[in-house]
Amino acid sequence: MTWLITGGAGYIGAHVVRSMAGAGERVVVLDDLSTGVARRLPAAVPLVEGSVADRALLDEVLERHAVTGVVHLAGKKQVGESVERPLLYYRENLAGLTTLLEAVVAAGVRSFLFSSSASVYGVPDVELITEETPCAPISPYGETKLAGEWLVRATGRTHGLSTACLRYFNVAGAATPELADTGAYNVIPMFFERLTRGEAPRIFGDDYATPDGTGVRDYIHVADLAEAHLAVARSLAARAGGDAGDLTVNIGRGEGVSVREIADLVSEVTGRHTPAVVEARRPGDGAKAVASAARMSGDLGWTARHDVREMIESAWAGWCLQHPEARAN
Repeated sequence: MTWLITGGAGYIGAHVVRSMAGAGERVVVLDDLSTGVARRLPAAVPLVEGSVADRALLDEVLERHAVTGVVHLAGKKQVGESVERPLLYYRENLAGLTTLLEAVVAAGVRSFLFSSSASVYGVPDVELITEETPCAPISPYGETKLAGEWLVRATGRTHGLSTACLRYFNVAGAATPELADTGAYNVIPMFFERLTRGEAPRIFGDDYATPDGTGVRDYIHVADLAEAHLAVARSLAARAGGDAGDLTVNIGRGEGVSVREIADLVSEVTGRHTPAVVEARRPGDGAKAVASAARMSGDLGWTARHDVREMIESAWAGWCLQHPEARAN
């Protein structure tokens, strides 16, 4: 197998590349480097700079590298930005996916793994979110992920592709400091950013129906997420050309951690003990979102290995590499 990994120079993508290449899979990366960083990639992995919206480039890459499977990670992923710029998100996430799938079908590629998101569920009022929990996304980002799943499955059914849709929960941590997330869009790096500036971390809402009043979420270490991609990719490869079909799985730990607990762990790891301040709830935030990880464990024998402290410790090491002033303060 040769795998094309779109968005492979991004935070999650680079971890997936290293996991798959390190396990002996042949990979090639396509990334427009709008948020990706080329130096994240191993020297032996070919990097093609370009967009999934460029059909001519896709045709060339798929043929030149004899690609037999695709891991599609490229796309826009900020919920707030999607509310402000829905047209951008639909164009980038759905029009780009459509062009990629057209090229995949034309090239005879047999396996397609789609990076989806737990945002497809919206804010369901359930203890554990299973893959059968009804989907009701509340942002344009979540809508594009759900529509992307529909498109991937429809293409697979019609053209005989083996497909998989991975619904990530909250991704954190880093396998090495050099691979850490460079943005501050999720709760852990947002806490780091505030503490580095000498400001109090912010908790949005402490009046939820949870044990400490703050929102409860399921967190997954990005290294575990990368290993999950490897397991699913190999499952797809085993089915390609035979019993094609779709696998839809949650990727999480099946354990909830509150925002208050995250804030306390961040204080311990960083040595910064500025108390968090509570602000009003943000629109669209729910009380609890915890995955059922039973399908991934039962069908593919994969379970997460890293706990939340490891996520925070590794994320902090990466943050300090990017922001030396954080360690000095």
